[in-house]
Amino acid sequence: MLSYRHAFHAGSHADVLKHFIVVQLLTYLAQKDKPFWYIDAHAGAGCYSLDSGYAMQNAEHETGIAKLWVRDDMPAPLAEYVDLVKHLNPDGKLKLYPGSPLIALEVLRKQDRMRLFELHPADSEILHQVFAGHGTQVLMQTADGLSALKALLPPPPRRALVLIDPPYEVKQEYRLVVSALREGLKRFTTGMYAVWYPQLQRTEARQLPEQLMKLPVKSWLNVSLSVQTPNSDGFGMHGSGMFILNPPWLLHGMLQQVMPYLVKVLGQNGEGSYILEFEENT
Repeated sequence: MLSYRHAFHAGSHADVLKHFIVVQLLTYLAQKDKPFWYIDAHAGAGCYSLDSGYAMQNAEHETGIAKLWVRDDMPAPLAEYVDLVKHLNPDGKLKLYPGSPLIALEVLRKQDRMRLFELHPADSEILHQVFAGHGTQVLMQTADGLSALKALLPPPPRRALVLIDPPYEVKQEYRLVVSALREGLKRFTTGMYAVWYPQLQRTEARQLPEQLMKLPVKSWLNVSLSVQTPNSDGFGMHGSGMFILNPPWLLHGMLQQVMPYLVKVLGQNGEGSYILEFEENT
């Protein structure tokens, strides 16, 4: 389970969807004066070089963030996310890509807190270097974030976004995600939880959103972006999704405007598509 390195996929179409939505969720929480926590169960290395190392092997950013880098017609919510990435590249050249924690740091205020978990020792070491000097606002731990949630929930301010995006290297991870959320909701019913998932042909990946829909929450939102049709051999990721428990009520309408644009820009060979579902239990 420690073979996965997110650097191989930094800035990909999956990162675009995930991080664009994370920005929107955190911005929503920051609208109130009350503090909140950002809890990242799989924080990764925090920041990734796009012109060297692992990211160069597949250059997935070229079909992701690079497609948006030079656009001047983006919907405002999407432009907010791209501007955060540009802030990390002040010379205007796309060389670095921020992971979820670094993106979150751009939105957090002084009264807000981050709790970061990364199990891979090498990535955890880099993460500690990236966030050195932030004191108690950012606490990091080399640990399994799913297991650590029990001790953190509910957070003291009773307001938080919990991001869960494991590598899904093994089948058990799908089950562990559902189990951790079910347990987390018992402790922190009103929390906002965001789960990233890959679009794969394997049964576990296709069933995960259906299982998340059955969790006991007031409302949920499921959005996925497919950039191509699945390969005939059944291998490879053709898209990804974000499943949000207790989402902001304006998120659905905003995604109705943004997702067609992402399909147009990130879809490959005219094969892009999206799914957007929302349910509120009264």
